[in-house]
Amino acid sequence: IMALILVIWISARWKLLELGRWLSSVVIVVLSVALAIGGCLVVDQDRTILRDHYDPPLSPYNYTSPLSGMRSYITNSKDDVLLTVENLPAGSSVRLAVMDRFDGNVWNLSDSTMSSDSSNYRRVGTSITNNAEGKKFTATFTVDKGLSDYWLPMAGAASSVTFDNSENSDSFYYNSDTMSAIYPSRTSEGLTYTETGIMPTIPTDKQIAKADAAAISQPKAEDVPDCVDKLATAIAGGQSKGGEAAQALTEKLKETGWFSHGLSGDYPSTAGHGNYRIDQLLAGTAMVGDSEQYASAMALMARSLGLPSRVVLGFLPKDDEGEISESRTEEQGKTTITKFIGNDVTAWVEIKLDSYGWVAFYPTPKETKVPDENQNLTPPNPQTLVRQPPVPLTDPLRDDTQAKGKSSIGGSMADETSDNLFWQHFGRIARKVAIYGSPLWTLLIICGLLLAIKAIALARSRKHGSTQQRVAAGWQSVAALARQSGLDIRGTRSEQAVSIANQMDISRETLLALGAQADYAAFSGNFVNEEHVQQYWRDIAQERKYMLKSLPTLRRWRAKLSLADVFHFRSNRSGRNNGSDRKHNRKKGRDS
Repeated sequence: IMALILVIWISARWKLLELGRWLSSVVIVVLSVALAIGGCLVVDQDRTILRDHYDPPLSPYNYTSPLSGMRSYITNSKDDVLLTVENLPAGSSVRLAVMDRFDGNVWNLSDSTMSSDSSNYRRVGTSITNNAEGKKFTATFTVDKGLSDYWLPMAGAASSVTFDNSENSDSFYYNSDTMSAIYPSRTSEGLTYTETGIMPTIPTDKQIAKADAAAISQPKAEDVPDCVDKLATAIAGGQSKGGEAAQALTEKLKETGWFSHGLSGDYPSTAGHGNYRIDQLLAGTAMVGDSEQYASAMALMARSLGLPSRVVLGFLPKDDEGEISESRTEEQGKTTITKFIGNDVTAWVEIKLDSYGWVAFYPTPKETKVPDENQNLTPPNPQTLVRQPPVPLTDPLRDDTQAKGKSSIGGSMADETSDNLFWQHFGRIARKVAIYGSPLWTLLIICGLLLAIKAIALARSRKHGSTQQRVAAGWQSVAALARQSGLDIRGTRSEQAVSIANQMDISRETLLALGAQADYAAFSGNFVNEEHVQQYWRDIAQERKYMLKSLPTLRRWRAKLSLADVFHFRSNRSGRNNGSDRKHNRKKGRDS
């Protein structure tokens, strides 16, 4: 619409509008509309639409952070059976989702531009490529009431997955890198499937301690609190092996932390695992939380030391203390049964080590380690810990590409700044709305267009036409600027020069000289060379600067943005200028 309005307006200003053109344009538009509508009415409306026959690739980034929903399982179904698994090796974990990207608020899956591991979900057939080494198993999973999610429970590394209802296999996507699955149709009560796979061999503590950290690319953790790096360096900064550093972080968190789900009757423990909650856990007044907070904290601490880390959400067959227990698996004849309840939903950390791949670490304190008001719940102070100088490494643990952000809060103030944090988020959002949604951009764009139109018109007048016409156009640009500045100027060029000089309080000599040169070019009949034209326009440009400089700021911008006389540079050379030239000739005749 704006383009049409501009075309009509410019055509009117240039006096190019003609009735015949209007009629032909209307006829063309009417015919086009008639053909378009008539064609749609004639063509059969039964079309083959590709999206009805083709499912687009799965985009796991559309799902919310799986870790954010962990506490809801414990709140709503703490003692209810959510998943029953037959013939699962005793003491085995069942994973739901794997997350390797921290954006300051939540852990989530990285997109394909950051890392291929956590985003590589694909629809698979009856067979899945599996290079894992360990114990083979075949387990049957049955989803019970209360487990309704996009993440399908899986154990170990799958070689094949078959559903009792073959139609359900169309909604199955598997990621071999993270050994996890997505089920876009959502799990529901009664969903049954059988997984055949390999349970990877778990290295011993001694093997882990001697293992180096693997070198992989991971997305940078954003807005990480300062306390994470300080505490991680104090605990494990002097360890020479990645596995040894991971073990040190795990033991320190389990030793100094306290456990609470924050449910009714529990010691207060805020939900969440973002930078505010982690700063509250590691540098606040009470180091209290559950696996959601401890897994997030350890993964960030490991990342600060250069260890490749990720957070896993799944089921663990736990005993009363929260430790993995093989006794949770019951034997019924030749079949074993493991029932997972809401309290078994847990988060843990995986660190990638050379020769062993992703190794699980469980930094959450025992669930029987419940705090009370008489105990010291303060997190360890990095300054009081024994800090060993870093050992020179052949394969350094630190990754310079994993830069650490700054927390929006700090230290012991973590428990006291919820209101400040709210206003900080509010202010950041308000600034973005003010910047990107402001009408100021529209005004600036319009002003830029006006300046561009004037610049094009001025350049066109300077370079098009004969040398006599271009000299006349130069003076006309001065007269146009005067009118755009609000001046009322009339008469011959010399009269205009005097009027401009008087009203703008500038020297009249230069203006009279420029007007006289324009008169000479118009009336002498002599040829004007190109060098003279170029010099004349340079003098015109300098004089226009003086004219603008003499105006107050508001009038100056008004003159710059005004389009008065802009489109008369060419037409007025044969119109208004010729009229003033004829008047000039008549005056010269009377004088003679």
